[in-house]
Amino acid sequence: MIPDWLAGLVTGTDDLDELLPERRVVELPMITRFRGITSRQALIFQGPAGWSEFSPFVEYAAPEAARWLAGALEFGHRPAPEPLRDAVPLNGTIPDCPPEAVPGLITRYPGAGTFKIKIAARGITSLDTDLARIRAVRAHAPAARLRFDANAGYPLADAQQLCAAVAELPGVGDWLEYIEQPVASVEDLARLREWIAACDLPIRIAADESIRKVDDPYRVAALGAADVIIVKAQPLGGAQHAAEVVTGCGLPAVVSSALETGIGLRAGALLAASLPVDAAAEAIFAGPPACGLGTGALFADDIISEPGPGGSGNTATLPAARTTPDPQLLAAHIADADAHAWWDARVRGCLTELRRLA
Repeated sequence: MIPDWLAGLVTGTDDLDELLPERRVVELPMITRFRGITSRQALIFQGPAGWSEFSPFVEYAAPEAARWLAGALEFGHRPAPEPLRDAVPLNGTIPDCPPEAVPGLITRYPGAGTFKIKIAARGITSLDTDLARIRAVRAHAPAARLRFDANAGYPLADAQQLCAAVAELPGVGDWLEYIEQPVASVEDLARLREWIAACDLPIRIAADESIRKVDDPYRVAALGAADVIIVKAQPLGGAQHAAEVVTGCGLPAVVSSALETGIGLRAGALLAASLPVDAAAEAIFAGPPACGLGTGALFADDIISEPGPGGSGNTATLPAARTTPDPQLLAAHIADADAHAWWDARVRGCLTELRRLA
């Protein structure tokens, strides 16, 4: 089922100009390969509530991408959640890269006190390279707190090997916040967390794909599978559902991005700023957790004119407010006609999925 307002919107018209007013497809070049891509396409539009973005990754089929469309329509057509803070802190993102590339990437996040490091791109065979990348970040940002993101890259036994190796890093309990989605299934996350406790390792587990790519995100909490959950506004169908998941799981939450443009990042910032910080989150993060919303620094350019990733003005915080595209930057990054036709067809496929749920 989908919310009544969304059911009414998607069944009320077939006119994409009405659903997605002033829509444009943009393509932004990236400074480094990330998730196997060197440029990022997104469809942006100006809804009644403001500018919004629809940008599921190209490999996502309509049933999954439809959630992203629901999130985009919510941000474009509905009021954003009321923020409790004017801005949210950001983490820097270090992609799968050689250790020698780390210093240059760190310089793109001046002021960042937390970094998320991608690992497990080649499973356990890349462990030595992953550890070298981690050590490079520690060397060039020694005061930073770190997170590792495996994107479900390990079977359980290999995840145990990773955790054992990470536990040997000097002072790890003082600077490691969590390892994100080391294994694919919720059941294996729970088994891994039990094994970590039995071995008394200073490692927390965060769930990402087990929250946003499943029918029942609440199983993570029910099985005791994670210490932290990762939520993303657009992939979860919008801020309202994301906030419901946070409340229902009862676990500290970190809001992250799905490599959106500066338009889409603001939906995440408004979601993050609306979430209260409870005692459990304070114990892990010592305040509002740094959000994974600094990914705009991975773009060579963006479509908004404010400096910093997503128009933050710097790379340490992001305003909890909507923003608008800069006309000149928008014009410079408009994708070709074939891309517009492809995204329109994709929207129609997602609308079919949403109407099936109405």
